[in-house]
Amino acid sequence: MNKTLRFVSILVLAVVFVVLAMSFMSATSFAFADTDADVAETTAAGAKGLPAAIAIGIAAFGGALAMGLTASKSAEAISRQPEADGKIRSVFMLGLVFIETVVIYALLIAILIIFVL
Repeated sequence: MNKTLRFVSILVLAVVFVVLAMSFMSATSFAFADTDADVAETTAAGAKGLPAAIAIGIAAFGGALAMGLTASKSAEAISRQPEADGKIRSVFMLGLVFIETVVIYALLIAILIIFVL
């Protein structure tokens, strides 16, 4: 399968996931609304949910791609130089920690968008 086609298909799946998550969030928020004031409040909450969902979707997508590339490159490096296994593995784990930190920061920003703004 062509790399560009694979990238586009993963991107389309990520967008579909974000749209489905947002439609589920808005449907459940309207299901619990009793009055017009509740509907206006849930509409405002739904408007905050879209940027949060997009932010976490992009961060998760980028993090997953970066982790996959890191794992594949470290496996290639270990197969080329098996004697450097320990050093490569430690750099690999450190890289994964930094990638995951960026995704967690995006999650915190999404939570701030929903509950603080």
